Amino acid sequence: MRLLLLGCGLLLREFCDAIVRSPHQIDAQFLPAGAHDQGAENMRHRLQAAIDAADPKYDAIVLGYALCGNGLAGLRARKVQLVVPRAHDCITLLMGSRSKFQKYFDATPGVYYRSVGWVEHGEELQQQIAGLNIDCDHNALIERFGETNGQYLFEEYTKYLHTYRQLTYIETGLEPDGSFLQRAQAEAAAKNWSFSKLTGDLTLFRRLLSGEWDADFLVVPPGSRIDPTYDHEIVKAVPDAGT
Repeated sequence: MRLLLLGCGLLLREFCDAIVRSPHQIDAQFLPAGAHDQGAENMRHRLQAAIDAADPKYDAIVLGYALCGNGLAGLRARKVQLVVPRAHDCITLLMGSRSKFQKYFDATPGVYYRSVGWVEHGEELQQQIAGLNIDCDHNALIERFGETNGQYLFEEYTKYLHTYRQLTYIETGLEPDGSFLQRAQAEAAAKNWSFSKLTGDLTLFRRLLSGEWDADFLVVPPGSRIDPTYDHEIVKAVPDAGT
């Protein structure tokens, strides 16, 4: 098969590992890390544009994303089928299964996750989330936006600090050295969170690009779109009259 991967730049290392292991011919395009943090509509628009621009010669367009806050909801398969993992977010992909993620999530509430990609791009992603090109310093925000707006932006930007109590680093084995783990530990210490390390599993990445599309993946035929299911299936394919 010849596959086109449209992948999240945050997962570049994991997908490159899967590409070299795939028996199929893979062409890859990566969207900037953090596209999902700029809103579901933005993410959907960028992915749909890439899907529509794809050459119909491909046997499938594989989406290297999870549902990501409904960022995949409404995506249409035009002339080429789409394939997407059944996952709410990339933590499931990094852990290797929906069941493993759910078990950890239920047993460990209030966890903030990091991986090699999240460590690499963490600072720039926080800037994207805030929609700013300056450091989100309290005084700097007030100086730029005024007392009321600056205070509001600062509270919005930092409220996650009060939601989480632990940072868990998912170690995938793709780290070139120990610096990524150390940086994650330092971040946890700076935020006064506890720290934990979890061994990841790259199975879903490799199966997606090897064409092993069982119940962990959704295949969307041409003329259909992706809809969320709001249950354990996460996504489904439905006929799309607007295609």
